[in-house]
Amino acid sequence: MADRVTVIGWDGSPLTAAARSALGAATLVAGAAHHLALPEIPPSAEHVRLGSVALAARRIAGHRGTAVVLADGDPGFFGVVRTLRAPEFGLEVEVVPGVSAVAAAFARAGMPWDDAQVVVAHPRTLRRAVNVCRAHHKVAVLTAPGAGPAELGLLLEGVHRTFVICEELGTDRDRVTVVTSDKAADHTWRDPNVVIVMGGPVAPAEDGGWIAGRDPAAGPRGWALPAEVYGGGLGEGETEVVRAAQLARLGPRTGDLVWDIGCGSGAFATEAARCGAAVIAVDHDADACGRTSLAARRHGVQLQVVHGTAPHVLENLPEPDVVRVGCGSAAVVSAVADRRPERIVTHAATRDAAELIGRSLSEHGYDVGCALLQSVELDTRAWTEKERSVAFLLTGQLQRRDGRGAEGRPDVPRDPVVRPAR
Repeated sequence: MADRVTVIGWDGSPLTAAARSALGAATLVAGAAHHLALPEIPPSAEHVRLGSVALAARRIAGHRGTAVVLADGDPGFFGVVRTLRAPEFGLEVEVVPGVSAVAAAFARAGMPWDDAQVVVAHPRTLRRAVNVCRAHHKVAVLTAPGAGPAELGLLLEGVHRTFVICEELGTDRDRVTVVTSDKAADHTWRDPNVVIVMGGPVAPAEDGGWIAGRDPAAGPRGWALPAEVYGGGLGEGETEVVRAAQLARLGPRTGDLVWDIGCGSGAFATEAARCGAAVIAVDHDADACGRTSLAARRHGVQLQVVHGTAPHVLENLPEPDVVRVGCGSAAVVSAVADRRPERIVTHAATRDAAELIGRSLSEHGYDVGCALLQSVELDTRAWTEKERSVAFLLTGQLQRRDGRGAEGRPDVPRDPVVRPAR
């Protein structure tokens, strides 16, 4: 095992005294081609071209001497430090950090970034990164070949965003370009690059906030908020009890895309967006679309509203992770199931209708659950009954090939993916 392992983050600026000292004593140096070309690299040391970090870590673990690993930016931020410290290699490392590419990108743009989400995009996680860009007003995307600015722009079709694209930061070829998302595919971009994606309503805290990223305390406390919060007049599938059960069954989260078909007042769509998910709300009623947009603005969340009739309007929508069918027939549920979301939730007013929908979900390979929800609202002044509601709540969970419920969509990696430091 190497006697000492030092990881140096390089951001294009002159190396620090600590970095030069570590390199001077190195008997093995691992890095990309541009790192190994630095004049401070000792010619007598063994040079390892850094491709797979895991392979390099095994090489270092078997080396007798002093090793140095060079990486771009801050190697502890989506970088090589995590892999080098993995138990399977047994390496203890010292880190000399550089400025991360995210910090450098926002500095070049002249913007604060404590309120930004930061995501990594590569071909297997591109869709989830795009969903974060749909749901949040400021996102920094660390890109990869095949998952760059052009691909982000194409997948954001129908959602207007501004891209600040920072190419080859820290080099003498660095460039910062501002384009709208629909124009990003018209250009060829140099790797590596960072894309700052901005758009939608912004409501910064007066004191600058207290937590990085999205403030979890934003908006009213609680879920399944009362009808009056949304202007009253909620539909039968939008009552507080039904809405709470729907949210619990679907579990929308950051990186997900939620379809809300038959969005009505926008109550469910808004609350799914408050969970951090990207939401596409669909309704055939133009007034319902307007109410949904208004509810989203009032609560400071972003969602896309599509006016059209299901199931035909669903054909051109991007792939969903979870879907709520607020009002619709078994035909709509069947069309949704054809798109293979992980979970589907809907409701029926009668047992016959519930059985019909349940059979359709089963035929599409979903495990089906059904619960009869009954709620009675009381007037607490006299403790008398005000309103009673009954609904059959149906949930479909997609089966995996091994017969168990699906844990996520197939394009979500199960194993951790290590990228060079940024």
